Amino acid sequence: MAEQTARQKRYEERRRAILEAARRRADAEGWSSVTTRHLAEAIGYSQPVLYGHFPGGKSEIMLAVALEGFVELTRQCRAAASDGGAGGRVESVANAYLDFARSHPAVYEAMFQQAIDAEFASDETPADLRAGFDVLAETIGDDDRGGATETFWAALHGIHLLERAGRMRPENRAARVAELNSRFSKR
Repeated sequence: MAEQTARQKRYEERRRAILEAARRRADAEGWSSVTTRHLAEAIGYSQPVLYGHFPGGKSEIMLAVALEGFVELTRQCRAAASDGGAGGRVESVANAYLDFARSHPAVYEAMFQQAIDAEFASDETPADLRAGFDVLAETIGDDDRGGATETFWAALHGIHLLERAGRMRPENRAARVAELNSRFSKR
């Protein structure tokens, strides 16, 4: 039994090393530069070892990074909702979301811009993805988890992409977030 636990621990450590190497490479050079050959070299194992952890290769690795990102984003947004901040829950959550997206560009890209094999907005949506959507719905009081939440989410996503592309001035973020607060608070 101890050998099984040690083997499982080594397996999880290698899996974690693969995901961390993928995140580092993607943050530095983009997802197009992440290859199984590079990752195998980065962690000091052969490609077959990498495929033993991620049989689907790069797409499975990106999905794992994306799912971890949803957990992290949800945690940060829930913490922001609990704190409330001076501007209220909507502003706190909006800022947490935008800060996460800016701080973790490769993770955010895997979550929302790369093709990953995960269903959104359906009964089959993985729980980690659903939790991220739910925190946004709870923040704005959308009990139906419908169009209002989707609009709030789309606004946050659009703000991030436009800021990242230099199409919106960073100094105006507070005004944009305040506008979201005025439109989505106390629905």
